Amino acid sequence: MSSVAPAINTGARPRFAVLRFPGSNCDQDAYFTVKDVLGCPVDYVWHQETSLAGFDVVLVPGGFSYGDYLRTGAVARFAPIMDAAIAHAENGGLVIGICNGFQILCEAGLLPGALVRNRDCKFLCKYVGLRVENNTTPFTTEYSAGQIIQIPIAHGEGCYVCDEATEAELQASGRILFRYVDGDGNPTLEGNPNGSQSNIAGIANAKFNVMGMMPHPERASEKILGTADGRAIFESIVKHAMKTLA
Repeated sequence: MSSVAPAINTGARPRFAVLRFPGSNCDQDAYFTVKDVLGCPVDYVWHQETSLAGFDVVLVPGGFSYGDYLRTGAVARFAPIMDAAIAHAENGGLVIGICNGFQILCEAGLLPGALVRNRDCKFLCKYVGLRVENNTTPFTTEYSAGQIIQIPIAHGEGCYVCDEATEAELQASGRILFRYVDGDGNPTLEGNPNGSQSNIAGIANAKFNVMGMMPHPERASEKILGTADGRAIFESIVKHAMKTLA
């Protein structure tokens, strides 16, 4: 396993790595958000690379890595770059996985649980309501606790599942960051698009430096896209990273 440590960035803004696997298709959206919306330095990192030296934040984007063979994220987990991503996280570096990225992080053991077929076994592409459950993490400080936001989803296997003990731990430790909600802001069956356990849409690891979520905040970073509600996730990351690098 690689022993790459988080980068020490001497610039004013944190440097992002956007991982690319065969089948990634949200990498360009993520790159645009980081570079053109946030004004941060960013580079693509190919799946065959073995180092993340020089990067402060690792972003694992959505798509269909390796064609979703076997199951979503199962092959990407063994890509050479994932050893470096795991080392980055273990050394305290920030990692965010979006959609397929969330699936990859679960397969890699950086987050607990798994993502399985949607409740109705149909691919879903629409805006959904999310409630911010914990606004004290590096990924959520720019939101208010309990804030309701609109973020798009686009997945066929986004139903989050875990055992009862894991769910209890996630709940008790504040590691459930986002829940799907209905029009009234309640985590009901009506507001749950994919059947995720307890309406879970996004979680963090025990150290709160790794987050995975199924909705796509990079597709909700500018008002021209219909909503800019996802931008605060990236702004929270940048704010936290800049404090760390100061």
